This record gives sequence, structure tokens and C-alpha cells, in this order.
Amino acid sequence: MALKIRNSNNHKNELTRDRLLDEAEDLFSQRGYHAVSVREITKAAESNLAAVNYHFGNKQNLYLEVFRSRWLPRASQIQQSFKQSLKNSGNPTPTMVVQSFARAFLEGPMSADERTRHFKLISGELVQPTEAFELVVEQVFRPLFGKFLEDLRKVMPDTVDEKQMILNVFSILSMVLYFNFARPLITTFVGGQEHNDIETRLVDHIVQFSLSGVGSVKEEVGK
Repeated sequence: MALKIRNSNNHKNELTRDRLLDEAEDLFSQRGYHAVSVREITKAAESNLAAVNYHFGNKQNLYLEVFRSRWLPRASQIQQSFKQSLKNSGNPTPTMVVQSFARAFLEGPMSADERTRHFKLISGELVQPTEAFELVVEQVFRPLFGKFLEDLRKVMPDTVDEKQMILNVFSILSMVLYFNFARPLITTFVGGQEHNDIETRLVDHIVQFSLSGVGSVKEEVGK
């Protein structure tokens, strides 16, 4: 009987913890870390301050746990999607590399709501970094950037030097992040209400624009 009660309490605690994380992620993604109070989070989660202290200790740890248990797993899915797409392509071309990268972000294994929260959270960290920024850089952006740079370098002409290649990769990454964050605005101007239609348009644009820039930059600068 005691074991049954203990298991029931553990289950309730886990449900409370998950609700706090869900509501915290939603609020933090909408307004950023500094603009959200613990009181707002507990009210949305139908919980209390004691639960936050019990599960996370404080607001900062709750915010970091949102990244550890919500953001990082989704980012890992994006990385795996990119790697798997390249693996399936056999002998990748520049188009395939950029296309695989863009699709992993724009068509990756996330719901529309998850994608919105995901990119709003990282946008907030890019504008106003917290302790989560270092976590994101070391566990996601540095390995992902390195992988993308390595794969793109393999299929690009030797005439593109290392520093220029790094800037090219940052440009592509910036487009991918912005198009995710500003998708509603872009859809308003470009059209294409169908979910798959706008994704295809964005991926095609990123590929065409990126490879045109990568291929012509040295010639343009040299003129």
C-alpha cells in the first residue's frame, strides 16, 4: 500500500514538473527570460512557488532545464536529420548539402508550435544571452557548424578560402534561423498558405541564393 502511494506521488510530481516546464517554455519563448516571473509560470501551470523550488531550485535553473530537456533534444533531432539526409544522398553536391541543412531546420521533426517555441527561444539568447547561451553553443552550434562547414568544404571549389567559407556558412545559418522565426511575416508577403508550399519555397530560395553567393563572391570582389 505504501509503495502504491509513493508511486502515485512520484507520478503527480512528474506531471507537475512537466507542466512547469511546458508553461515556462511557452512564456520564455514569447517574452524572454527577464520579462517572465515565477508567479506567472506557476499560475499558468496551476502550481506554486514551492513546486518550482522543489523541482528546480529557482527561476534560472528552471530556464536552463527548459533548454536541457526541451530545446536540446529537438536540436539533436535537427542535427540527426541533417546527417541522415546527407548519408542517404550518397555522393552529395553543393546543392544537396545546403538543401539537407535547410530542410533539417525548416521541415524537421517538429510540430508547428514546437518549431515556433524552439526558434523564439534561441532568438532570445542571440539577442540577450544568458547562461543557456554557452550550453547551446557548445552542445549544438559548435558541432553543427563544424559538420556543415566540413561537408560544404568537401564539395566546394578550392578557390573559396577558409575565412570566406566560414562567412558563407554563417550566412546560410542566419537565413535558416530568420526564415523560421519570421515565417508568418514571410508567408504574408510571399503567399502559399499550404504548410508544405511555403517550406518548399523557403528551402529552394535558401539553396539558390546561398550557392549563387558562394560561387560568385570571389569573382565579384576581384572585379
